Order: sequence, then C-alpha cells, then structure tokens
Amino acid sequence: MAFSLFTSKNRIINLVLNDHSIRLLELKQVNPPSAQRWYERFLPPGIISDGKITDIESLSNILEQCIDEWKIHRRQVRFIVPDQLVIIRKVSIPAEIQDDEMQGYLYLELGSSIHLPFEEPVFDIYPLGSDGKTRELLLFAAPEQNVLEYSNLLTKIKLNPIAADISPLALYRLYYQLDHASNSEVLFSVQFDMTSVNLCIFEENVPLVMRQFALPFNVDLWDIKTDLSGAIVYKYTGDTDELVIQFEDIFREINKLVDFYRYSLHKENQDISKFLLNGDHPMLHSIHDEMQERFETPVDVISLETEIKGKIDRTPISQLLPLGLALKGVQ
Repeated sequence: MAFSLFTSKNRIINLVLNDHSIRLLELKQVNPPSAQRWYERFLPPGIISDGKITDIESLSNILEQCIDEWKIHRRQVRFIVPDQLVIIRKVSIPAEIQDDEMQGYLYLELGSSIHLPFEEPVFDIYPLGSDGKTRELLLFAAPEQNVLEYSNLLTKIKLNPIAADISPLALYRLYYQLDHASNSEVLFSVQFDMTSVNLCIFEENVPLVMRQFALPFNVDLWDIKTDLSGAIVYKYTGDTDELVIQFEDIFREINKLVDFYRYSLHKENQDISKFLLNGDHPMLHSIHDEMQERFETPVDVISLETEIKGKIDRTPISQLLPLGLALKGVQ
C-alpha cells in the first residue's frame, strides 16, 4: 500500500522529511532489520510547515548539502509523504467494478459520492471485502500537488524518487517484520515527534483510521545539538508545565480515538489490544511511563539491537521509521 506514482528499482535510500528534521537510512539486511548507515539533520522552522514545503529554495540548498555530506548523488530514493497531507477513508463501490476499473471509477466519483478535503489527489486502494452488492475499499489519498512538489524537488537535486509511503504503514512494516504483530490484535500506533503526533489504529494488519495533531514548537526553548553518533539531541530549556499541557491534549485525543473505535466502529464489541509508541520526541520515555499509568492497554516500544562481530549495534528510535520504509518491497 503506497502511492502509485513511481516504478520500483534497486539500490534505494530512504528519506524522511518533516517540519523539524531530515533523516536518511540505507538498509543493510532485512532479517533482523538493520541499517548500513543513517544520518539526520535538524531543519529550522519555516522551511516545512504542517508537512507542506514553504521555503523550497532553502530546503533545496540544505538537501544539496546533505547529498554532498552523505555521498548519495544520483541515488534512488523512497520518501515518506508527511502525515499532515494524508487521508485514510473507507469507501464502498459497486461489486461489479473490476480491479482494473477501480482507479478510473474513484476519480469519477470524487466530489460526488467520495469527498476529500482537496482536489486532484494521488491515491492508493486496499480491498477490504465484498457482500456481493458492494465492495469496501480503504482509500489512501494525498494532494497530488504537494506529493509531486517533494518528488520534483528530489529529481531537481539529482535524486531519483521511486516510491512514496506513509509513516504508520512504514512503522507497522517494521513491527510486522520483527514478528510482533498478531492478526487478531487491534494495534493503536502513536508516533510522537517533536512537532506532531500521528495516531493510527490497525485492525487485522490494516490501518482503519488515522488522526494527525500538531505540537507547538518554539525553537528558542530547545537546546539542539548533534552527538558523536550523528543523532540530534534536544534539551528543553523552557517551563516544563508547557510540555505537560501539550501532552495532556494528546492523551485526551488518544482517549477520544479509543472511544471512537470502541463505540462508533464496533458498538462496544471490540477494543484496543496494544499501543505501539514510537517517535523522536526527547521525552518519549516519560510519555511511555505516563501512557502505562493512564491506560489499561499495554504500551509497546520497538527496541532494535543487532550483534555484529561481537558488538551490539543499537538502531536509534528516531531511525525506526526510515528503517520501516527501507523494508518496503524487499520482504
């Protein structure tokens, strides 16, 4: 499941851009998953805002510097479509519509039976089942203009974009590859980053509902450095009560989505089995402890260690999303 804009090739790097960072990872092996190398760079505010490129010249200059430093000239690249741009919607179509007719049918129905908050989407579909009269599909959609803006920028700076994905699927792919997934579970993924939080509920390995929330980010209240491994280190210098308020808002949204799943989607017949917490927020450990305290549902965190020639190699939690992206199409 990914946006069908590109053809697949080999020798691929994996790129995640968001409002505050650029991350790149190259896959070493699939089982167990591990990185050949990874890099990250802090992105100043105002270059990408709410997932949309707002200063393309600055972003282009920074990416060109990264290409030189990371030695990735003319490489093929997968990238994550920012969560803020993505809509997941369940739709029904007549059962007689054939597989090769679905894309055309959906385009014709846009604006009439299918309503999206933007025009001219790029989308992918995932079949859910049929009752003989109608077929249910899961529709993944994003504004084509914004997705192409990313892919065209990558092409302009001499990279070769071949695939686009969304973050909940990329993270779930890693979770699944590590054999943590169960077909019977209902997984609630929480991607808690510096500038945003993505909530997504998976049922039978399929993402059914997703919500995205912005987090206030005042760069003047953070001490931002790069450690010896190349990882970005954030230290908050402001009033911690402000962060507590932010977290409280997100915990309320988690509760709302749990209730929506429980009461609206399943009429109290099914509940969340597990939370999967991930992200690059520097207080993720405290967030994990608070979620364990507040919710009766278990809270899982992916911890990835591989032994190479007697040495333990730990993949930073901030790199798990690009690692999941790297597993796309190679399993």
